[in-house]
Amino acid sequence: MITELALERVEFTCGHCWNEWSTDFDVQRYRDEDGSDWEYFSRDGVAVESPYTPAGAARCPRCGHHWVGRILARRLIPVPPGRVSTPRQQITDARGHRSERHGAPPIGAHAHTQPRQPGPPTGEGSR
Repeated sequence: MITELALERVEFTCGHCWNEWSTDFDVQRYRDEDGSDWEYFSRDGVAVESPYTPAGAARCPRCGHHWVGRILARRLIPVPPGRVSTPRQQITDARGHRSERHGAPPIGAHAHTQPRQPGPPTGEGSR
């Protein structure tokens, strides 16, 4: 059973070249039939390892080294079906209901504005 849905923005800072970037991940927490809690990460609809572990460490787009991420921001997504008072609409025609959603372009994990990159130091003493 899904217990939590969220979108997490993960920031990466390369310890080799100090490049910074961020990526959005969809996160599902769920409890299996044995009562164990699990996390499932995906990016652009593809299952991926946790970006917070060495197995899921991102490759620096500048130098190619791998670095573990840290959470930058998070947005919870309500888990269906929600409270009875939650606005909802019954689907009576499963095939025809908002059929245009199937042709909508996906929102990529890199679709957000990237954090501002620090520039080189300026002024005296930066030589």
